[in-house]
Amino acid sequence: MANNLLKGKRGIIFGALDEKSIAWAVAERCHEEGAQIVLTNAPVALRFGKINELAEKLNTKVIPADATKIEDIENLFTESMELLGGKIDFVLHSIGMSLNVRKKKEYTNLNHDWMLKTFDISAVSFHKVMQVAYNMDAMNDGGSILALTYMAAQRTFPEYNEMAESKALLESYARSFGYHFGVKNKVRVNTISQSPTMTTAGSGVKGFGTFFDFADKMSPLGNADAASCADYCVVMFSDLTRMVTMQNLFHDGGFINMGINSVALAGDEDAEA
Repeated sequence: MANNLLKGKRGIIFGALDEKSIAWAVAERCHEEGAQIVLTNAPVALRFGKINELAEKLNTKVIPADATKIEDIENLFTESMELLGGKIDFVLHSIGMSLNVRKKKEYTNLNHDWMLKTFDISAVSFHKVMQVAYNMDAMNDGGSILALTYMAAQRTFPEYNEMAESKALLESYARSFGYHFGVKNKVRVNTISQSPTMTTAGSGVKGFGTFFDFADKMSPLGNADAASCADYCVVMFSDLTRMVTMQNLFHDGGFINMGINSVALAGDEDAEA
């Protein structure tokens, strides 16, 4: 059900790849709530994703941009403002990739050149996007910038590999740049720590299905899916959250605050029996 929460707002959505992408769901919900958006992803991702189908559905344009390259991001903001007819009101950073994870390298035997590439793609790109928007004065007053993260930034998930450090860095950038953007023109910068979600990228992590099921059983509300994350993003992009900034917001059905529950205990008893 649409409430026109984003009517008249302009946004850029990074990272929509296919129907499983959280960014895909966010783009659809922002459109439903009245926003005009531009979609973007790295040129390599455009070759095997379905982002052009989404653009056609939402009557918008895909502007290719490698988020690790300043010139690509500058071009993205310039073209987006021309296409949408003004400054940007909201940005979603939904980008993450690890060659070490893809190549199944163990955390204790990582390729460090690949690790640096992971950090650049998954975290430093967030700083680059904000730096470009800040220096170009591309954000409207009171705008909102979000990045998607995961609780491995705070807790140990051995198979998540160096993506954990990437998420910790991502969240730090939100706090640090959130100060500067807030002082400049009241732009909010936050991260949303999402439940394990069955995305194309997430399902590539070793043991993902196991900790997806565990989190779902442990969380009082169960895992938050992509559609509910999209709803949350819409609220964070709207004027209803105009005083929320520099926060890491857990959207995980309550999992972050759980220690143990009856379902897990029952499973342990079954195992002993």
